[in-house]
Amino acid sequence: MTTFSVGEHDFLLDGSPHQILSGALHYFRIQPEQWADRIHKARLLGLNTIETYVAWNAHEPVEGQWSWADGLDLAAFLKAVADEGMHAIVRPAPYICAEWDNGGLPAWLFGDGAAGVRRDEPVFMAAVERYLRRVYEVIEPLQIDHGGPVILVQIENEYGAYGSDPEYLRKLVGITRAAGITVPLTTVDQPEDDMLSAGSLPELLHTGSFGSRSPERLATLRRHQPTGPLMCMEYWNGWFDDWGTPHHTTNAAASAADLDLLLGSGASVNLYMLCGGTNFGLTNGANDKGTYEPIVTSYDYDAPLDEAGHPTAKYWAFREVIGRYTELSAEVPAGFSPAPVLGSPFTGEVDLLDAVEASGSRVGVGHLPTMDEMGQFHGLAVFRTHIDLDEDAELSFADVRDRALVLVDGEVAGALDRARKVFSAAIPAGSHEVTLLVEDQGRVDYGPRLGEPKGLIGPAVVRFDSGETTEISDWSYLPVPADPLPLLESTSAPDHSASDHPARDGRPVLRRGSLDVAGPADLFLDTAGWGAGVVWFNGLCLGRFWDVGPQRTLYVPSPLVRTGANDVVVLDLHPRAGARIATLAEPILDSPIAG
Repeated sequence: MTTFSVGEHDFLLDGSPHQILSGALHYFRIQPEQWADRIHKARLLGLNTIETYVAWNAHEPVEGQWSWADGLDLAAFLKAVADEGMHAIVRPAPYICAEWDNGGLPAWLFGDGAAGVRRDEPVFMAAVERYLRRVYEVIEPLQIDHGGPVILVQIENEYGAYGSDPEYLRKLVGITRAAGITVPLTTVDQPEDDMLSAGSLPELLHTGSFGSRSPERLATLRRHQPTGPLMCMEYWNGWFDDWGTPHHTTNAAASAADLDLLLGSGASVNLYMLCGGTNFGLTNGANDKGTYEPIVTSYDYDAPLDEAGHPTAKYWAFREVIGRYTELSAEVPAGFSPAPVLGSPFTGEVDLLDAVEASGSRVGVGHLPTMDEMGQFHGLAVFRTHIDLDEDAELSFADVRDRALVLVDGEVAGALDRARKVFSAAIPAGSHEVTLLVEDQGRVDYGPRLGEPKGLIGPAVVRFDSGETTEISDWSYLPVPADPLPLLESTSAPDHSASDHPARDGRPVLRRGSLDVAGPADLFLDTAGWGAGVVWFNGLCLGRFWDVGPQRTLYVPSPLVRTGANDVVVLDLHPRAGARIATLAEPILDSPIAG
């Protein structure tokens, strides 16, 4: 039986000192057919371990409806790690941050406001225990002392940056140990005194998260942990991107030099990220430290392996450093090859709001509901009311989460925007039907706004120049279906050629076309000429696009691509004439930022 433990100065593998050389791969951000490729390239980099989070809301998007399918088979992922002869670190949290929607916490948990957030509160803890027990049923038989790859399990995640509830942490430890987890348990926090003090327990191994000044950060960690191995559980070798801000990169040589200092001190490391992957679907998170900043679809992270799994300059710089501390394989991964360059027109288009209206019945509500209140936790929804005005006025809301097109009598009249703090729209005098198409752009994944509801936040009031206000409480609600195909195929919704009705006077549209491909290959779908919205490729939601930049291309993994015709559906909130389907030879993640 192989053993793994925490010694006085080192990790001990079968009693001998062991330096963990790990890289982060999130199984839920990479297609299962590509797991083995990314794991193999990790070993060729010189790594001996793979780390992953577990995203609770991916596995249980609806309360009680659990899934290990559709790319969420954690056991299969861990077995793929073992097949490569590597170890695994699992971080089930329940909170993961990871720039992932709601930090991995399911939105349904907070729908009625009864559950606490990341603290010892009965409703929250009961749900957390059910979640962790499911995850530990997978991890327990795959621990190293059972012949599996798992050597460490993490409790919570950067908790010292959020709260200070030691009883909460103790209960998480109790649940973990009661589920048969016997490997060492860790916590992680940024190497700041208050965070390290609040985010762990004496019996847990403290690790750090940082991306520079490693000797200084490790010294801080050592002050809080006089014995035991030192480890950077998140060595930030890159960074994520937000819509409307420049693409982030870090200098490969500088990162490698700092990594050399870290490894030279004898510390262990987990590269965050090794390969970031993609926020497929509507899974990206957001940050809000005074300004709401939704995260882009690509989670490339400027990592050693890019979003499509190709080695970057950082991979080779890191490999040279890691080779000073371990023996490297003579095999090296292949470099980047240009992707097919293809193009085709859109062949059909429907008005989105007409199609949504034909898809279901609006629900009347005597107050302004949130999307969460209506049982919808992702995507877009239509809010509608009728307003009679004797004079021009403004319709305003306490908040909008996160963006809303405003249509007055079917005509686009403006947009509400949380990031730009625009919460009102002008409504002219008269009797009007007012429609708001609201888009959830990603739930906040870090800080005190975890768990907040999406949609329009009331009160909704009509405000006149005199300062007088009138609350609008009579609303109807209709969700935009997550699957666009029924909308496109609805016989009651008008279907026209895109060229016949270019851009439809700015009203949102669903467009459809076909892309012929000679054979399965990675593709980079070009969104130039599109406005903002969502793309589906052969039925799988690739994620969001937005012409504010910096991301211009969407990654289409080769397992999704068929030989011959491939179906492309685009929901465009700001359609333009002349838009078409095209792919590029390489990705563009740093296009100009819109002013």
